[in-house]
Amino acid sequence: MSTNHDGNNQEHVSRREVMRRGALGAAGMIAVGGLNSDVSAASAKKTPKQIAAEQKAAKQKAAAQKAAKQKASRDAAAKAKAKKKGKIKSVIQIFLWGGMSHNDAWDPKPGTGYDYLGEFDKVVPTNVKGIQLGALFPKLAKQADKYSLIRSMTHGINGHETAAYLMQTGHKPGGRLAYPSVGAIFAYFKKKQYKGLLPPYVVMLRAAGRFSEEGFLGPGYKPFATGGDPNASRFEVQGIVNRGINDARQKARRELVDKVNLMGYGLADVPEMVAAEKARQKAYGLILGKGREVFNLGNEPTVLRDSYGRNTFGQECLAARRMVEAGVPYITISFPGGWDTHGNHFATMRRQCPWLDQGLATLLSDLSAKGLLDSTLVWCTGEFGRTPKVSWEPPWNGGRHHHGAVFTVLVAGGGFKGGRVVGSSDQKGEKVQERPVYPADLLGSFYLLAGIDPAAKLPHPLGFDARVLDAEKEGMKSTGLLEEIM
Repeated sequence: MSTNHDGNNQEHVSRREVMRRGALGAAGMIAVGGLNSDVSAASAKKTPKQIAAEQKAAKQKAAAQKAAKQKASRDAAAKAKAKKKGKIKSVIQIFLWGGMSHNDAWDPKPGTGYDYLGEFDKVVPTNVKGIQLGALFPKLAKQADKYSLIRSMTHGINGHETAAYLMQTGHKPGGRLAYPSVGAIFAYFKKKQYKGLLPPYVVMLRAAGRFSEEGFLGPGYKPFATGGDPNASRFEVQGIVNRGINDARQKARRELVDKVNLMGYGLADVPEMVAAEKARQKAYGLILGKGREVFNLGNEPTVLRDSYGRNTFGQECLAARRMVEAGVPYITISFPGGWDTHGNHFATMRRQCPWLDQGLATLLSDLSAKGLLDSTLVWCTGEFGRTPKVSWEPPWNGGRHHHGAVFTVLVAGGGFKGGRVVGSSDQKGEKVQERPVYPADLLGSFYLLAGIDPAAKLPHPLGFDARVLDAEKEGMKSTGLLEEIM
């Protein structure tokens, strides 16, 4: 009883089929594209301002994801390169307390006008094509192939103490823990390898006092401050070279102590006495032996001493090189003159920049000639830079103020390439234009090249969880290690 040939029935089936197919089609569209339909409906209700905001947020998210991938790639490449390179054995840090002007020194901005340049409107080319310095650094310009300039250093802090703490530790100021400085970190992690007479962390000439450099590691990692003046006829290092007491008299004193030390003879086998005797012998070696000789700059050729500059800073640089030869892990030179030039800026720069130029340029040349630069990191910076725009009005009368938005760091040796520039500031040097570098990026790169794990735990006396550097999830700002110059 087929109905296939029934015309009326055929018409009825076709009509039902059309309705059925239409219903199924609508259901399919809802099932497959319902979400898009909802979105389309919702989008139709959004204002142009809302749509623009969403598009902006999407772009920012995409940019952040891209930056994260680039950072991860840089970090991985930097770690791979660090494994292939020789590790840092010693560090010389030249700290320019107060903050040196980046615009007048290593990130000049010619053509920006008198309000920004003031008296320093000239630049000097270096021995690396495309890199130029402020005209006050002609000697350093001839050594540009030995160092790199990070012209996009930033942290945004304009207070001396807080900025110095961040630059020296890599940790945000204001936390519950007082972290150790990079010098104390080196002293801690290099204590098994370093067996020299001199302390592992030496500061010339005195600790800056902005914060306790040893942090929670304790007094055993406090820097040894030399005092004295290496440019004097005798570098009188406190506790090692005493004023008014010659070598013969110091030796006679030692012999007298040995003769009257009857208790020491009677208790020679007691462990505490053995330890005390070892400490005493080490102290004597420091005062009268090879340790003391490190500070005897009179052993150096006169021509070389003159090339460093016959001033306190120049001779500090020479003493630092001698300490590197003695294997001292970390040496800090606190520049003997302030760079906090709110007033009298141009006169201070004219006086101090030639000392910095001569001493640092000769140090790099000398380390290189002795084959020490590859294993010695030299880095130089202040806690921040100075404002690019000059304050001509009273009471400043031509001063530059604190500027943590962007400044320049010089790094040389220790596995870093020379003749390079990392990042850039904008046209007037007021903010970062390309590739921001944060303190944790800088110090993390140092640690990596020295074989120190930036994520390693540190011993805290109260058992707090403390590490060499914080993770990004703990609020540490980072754009990645300095892979481009490692």
